[in-house]
Amino acid sequence: MLGGLWGIITTIVVGLILGVIGRMLASGDQKIPMWLTIVVGIVAAFIGNWLAGVFGVRDTPGIDWIRHAFQVGAAVVGVIAASAIYAKVKGGHHAST
Repeated sequence: MLGGLWGIITTIVVGLILGVIGRMLASGDQKIPMWLTIVVGIVAAFIGNWLAGVFGVRDTPGIDWIRHAFQVGAAVVGVIAASAIYAKVKGGHHAST
């Protein structure tokens, strides 16, 4: 049970880190809640791993910088997309006052 709990905690922490990096690198103001930032980061980790596998660079000696670059890129795209979708779902009227 402890291994499963540790895996969940690790996934959330990695998602948080990737989501926050994605928010910092994305242009504009992202008005999304922290829970959505974490979800975007978790999904970005999976997408980045998949892309690294597609390009044959998933497992390299040392630190997998290319895989991490794919993950961060996916997080940036995910944050931008989530911000746009979240604003529409929440009925965000930014310019109408």
